[in-house]
Amino acid sequence: MVINDPAGKGVSFPEHLTESLAHTVTVPVAVLETAPISEKVTLEETVVEVAAEGTPAPIVEETPAPIIEESTPVVEEVAPVLEEATPTPEVVAPVEEKPTETVIYSAPSTVTSAVDPHTKLYSHINGSAAQLLDRLAVAELCKGWPVYRDASEWSNYRDLFTEDGTVWTTWSGPRHISDFISISQAGKKSGVFIMHRECGTLTELSRTHPNRAIGKMKATITHRFTFPESQFDVDCDCRFIFFAQRNPETGEWKARYVKLFYEKDKVVPVDGRTAPVFEMEELERYPAGYCYLGAAQARLGYEIDVCLPTPFNGGLYERMYGEMEKWLDGKEIDLFWEGK
Repeated sequence: MVINDPAGKGVSFPEHLTESLAHTVTVPVAVLETAPISEKVTLEETVVEVAAEGTPAPIVEETPAPIIEESTPVVEEVAPVLEEATPTPEVVAPVEEKPTETVIYSAPSTVTSAVDPHTKLYSHINGSAAQLLDRLAVAELCKGWPVYRDASEWSNYRDLFTEDGTVWTTWSGPRHISDFISISQAGKKSGVFIMHRECGTLTELSRTHPNRAIGKMKATITHRFTFPESQFDVDCDCRFIFFAQRNPETGEWKARYVKLFYEKDKVVPVDGRTAPVFEMEELERYPAGYCYLGAAQARLGYEIDVCLPTPFNGGLYERMYGEMEKWLDGKEIDLFWEGK
């Protein structure tokens, strides 16, 4: 077979080589134009397949086959690596199931009873003008506690009570009003910081004994504590009960006794982040209605009265309402339950 070059000279191939020309030969287009028609030349742009007469052209598509076959094992080798990595999250599971070392006391979830504690109905709304004025006068006695005591207006505060008036608190127990004022003053001088927020006040007036009344003031006691590790408040929701009586000669209403229902309390961090931890053993020493308040005040050295009524100590709760009705019925009452 002969292929002409650009100079017009033919290039001859021996016959024994023409049989092995089963590959692609790339030559310039100018050279191809001069090739004889008798030679079998196929033109695809600048690529020409040349073969001897009677010899079929080789199949080019078979050349890339080994490359595809060699890449297959590469994919198969990656699979085991992925399967071995899947069990990794199982190592974290035991950490989540680790029990907490500190057990915190939790108060009962039921805070009030569905049963009406009163057995009688008294003058508490509407009525005559005289009844309205009497109920208003008793409500003023109740409001005087947070307004006067928190501001250290001791003369005005003392004027709310009878000569033999008695009050109960968690940190003081039963105290004559004059004695209570003295220890309150001493506490403030030493840094005790207790405030009260009135939430609502109503009065029940006896229908049979017009000189007896009960003042009910919902309030929140908020006691600020400053310990080395944190500063926090203990807020205690409560109801002040004023056993009020009117002097028949002067017509003035005064408080003879003041005792509270302690209903629930909580710890409030001053900075919103740091608060002390009270162990269950410490909290269980005090009624659930004021367990945090009692525990925190005990840390200051106070002896806490544990005989105050709460919704959780049913006996004292019902007894308190019984004494309230006896008072409105003109009977003698006993609020000194300590040690009984």
